[in-house]
Amino acid sequence: MSKTWTFEAAGGPGAIDFYGVDIFEYDWKDTGEKAQVKDPNYNQDYSFNVYTAEICGVEVRFAAGEFSPYVWGFFVER
Repeated sequence: MSKTWTFEAAGGPGAIDFYGVDIFEYDWKDTGEKAQVKDPNYNQDYSFNVYTAEICGVEVRFAAGEFSPYVWGFFVER
């Protein structure tokens, strides 16, 4: 079964809850991969970088990028 990228959250630093934390307070490692995603509000296609970050001792993987200045979209693979 192939996985797809699912929208999880949108917002900016200090105004987002992703994985139960403000993801902007963590170090992101770029995997060098790209994810093809769609803005859930405007149905626009984007190519976002895929990152990993360690949150509470657990490595998480997500795609993230800016929908517009200071408005980031976050996606997880399901």
